[in-house]
Amino acid sequence: MTEQERIEIEAAAYRGLVAHLRARTDVQNIDLMNLAGFCRNCLSKWYLAAARERGIPMIEDEAREAIYGIPYADWKAKYQREASPEQKHLYRETASKHAVIYIPDAAAKAE
Repeated sequence: MTEQERIEIEAAAYRGLVAHLRARTDVQNIDLMNLAGFCRNCLSKWYLAAARERGIPMIEDEAREAIYGIPYADWKAKYQREASPEQKHLYRETASKHAVIYIPDAAAKAE
């Protein structure tokens, strides 16, 4: 496999994941965090970090909309439910396994 083929396959897999997450609005981010250690917000942060690492101007709201398919505030109002006490407890219990994402400062890359 060539490098370009690998990139294209990875991009297609990413698009499939994003499409699946957009379709599964019934799955709450806290459930994803508790089970897998990452959620839609984490994916948007990876997206934002990748853009900034490449010097592409982007803000968090733009990255979130790229993942959610709609403005984040709209998604939250339409689909997000209040987390149960059990979900919150598990979130705290699994915190050490949650994704750690470094997002470069937009100003730092512009210098």
